[in-house]
Amino acid sequence: MFKPFVHIQHLNLSYHNKVVLKDLYWEMNITENYVIGGKSGTGKTSLAKAIAGLISAQGSIEIDFDALSKLPKEVLYVDSWYQFKNLEGVANFYYQQRYTSQQAKDTLTVHAELVGYGKEKGLHFDQVEPILEALGFATFASSQLIELSSGEHKKLQLVKALWLKPQLLIIDQPYTGLDAASRKNLNILLDHIAEEGVQLILICNDIELPNCITSFAEIRDGKLVKVDALESLAYEIHLREIPQFLKESPVYSSQNIVKMVNVNISYGEKQVLKNINWEVKAGEKWLLQGHNGSGKSTLLSLVNGDHPQSYANELYLFGNRRGSGESIWDIKQHIGLISPEFHWYFDASATVWQSIASGFYDTVGLFQQLPYTKSSQVDELVAYFGLTENKNELLTALPLGKQRLVLLARTIIKNPELLILDEPCQGLDQQQTQHFNQLVDELCSNGMTLIYVGHFESQLPTCIEKRILLEKGEVKVVESLNTEILS
Repeated sequence: MFKPFVHIQHLNLSYHNKVVLKDLYWEMNITENYVIGGKSGTGKTSLAKAIAGLISAQGSIEIDFDALSKLPKEVLYVDSWYQFKNLEGVANFYYQQRYTSQQAKDTLTVHAELVGYGKEKGLHFDQVEPILEALGFATFASSQLIELSSGEHKKLQLVKALWLKPQLLIIDQPYTGLDAASRKNLNILLDHIAEEGVQLILICNDIELPNCITSFAEIRDGKLVKVDALESLAYEIHLREIPQFLKESPVYSSQNIVKMVNVNISYGEKQVLKNINWEVKAGEKWLLQGHNGSGKSTLLSLVNGDHPQSYANELYLFGNRRGSGESIWDIKQHIGLISPEFHWYFDASATVWQSIASGFYDTVGLFQQLPYTKSSQVDELVAYFGLTENKNELLTALPLGKQRLVLLARTIIKNPELLILDEPCQGLDQQQTQHFNQLVDELCSNGMTLIYVGHFESQLPTCIEKRILLEKGEVKVVESLNTEILS
């Protein structure tokens, strides 16, 4: 009888005084490749990290590596978010640093990072080049790590993992931030390494999966349960009544929210945006799309007021020419923002209540006492989002789905003229995504302007009216929902 490749007995784990895994038993056999899905917060990531030896847990975890295999006798865990450091070994970055780092070379380039990883693991560099091409990442060799978007960071994680080919590869949210072509190519690459003997555990709820996947499981009440397939998590949502102060239309300073005239952004010889012409009117609901590296994040950084090159372009925000005397904080008063990068850099010491309240001041933590009216509005939003029992907990102690609800509450606390949601549902399950987007529809019904970035057509708010598509830094398409090209 064959010995199981992974054998887990009596595994128990608690997180922030909450039981996550309870007397869990699991066997993963040779040649099996698993997807572990289900609701956010059930313990999927904790189990994955325990198997990889990254966190301690009570119980027994045995990995029976193949001594005859040429593949590394290693468990590699690929985190849902990529943690990188600067040249001094420090990971203390701030949000806008991504757009101001071109002059001061703060971090390694992608090429240097891969060279160092290859030397550390004893890998041949010629073996990574086909992976870079397949994931559309070969052109980023000279980019600093801090310049990369969330999708590009995910690609860098995946490139390393596919290059190493460990005997057990665990990927948490493998498709986060990837465009459709990259997701398809990733599945082909995963099938290839599975044929070479790599066994896979994917932590996700995605439907389009590699052909090599043989088994599915979910964590229920702290135990791993094998299922025939991942069940649809969609359900009927009963929204609470929206707070009165958000039923009122935003006070618009201008009917022209964004206007770009022949906008160009370059880093040295690399042109990221080329002759962008785009106009957003008050109350419009836009979808911003494009492949990884198409320039979406840079475009949004101009709208947010974060990009220093905005002064060198003809850019109008809320009726004013950029550089006409307004500060970055003047601009941010009009905007509510969620993005993967902003979530990365948010204050880890802030409670749920403090995180929401900080939206009044556009800070990443609360550093002053709120007056009674503002405190009452925070309390109303805490109740509206179903976060009353969590309001005094640290934001980072919550499951990812609830963290995103907290940040959504933060973005709309001041009833902004413009709501920017940059891939807000990254890492959320189907149920949470449905809930989140229904909340967005409800919140935008008061006339708020929306710019929404999302790769998955099936996971979008219904209120979206128009779409702009970028391709290699240029506007490829501007259209309405009925695909009639706008003039």
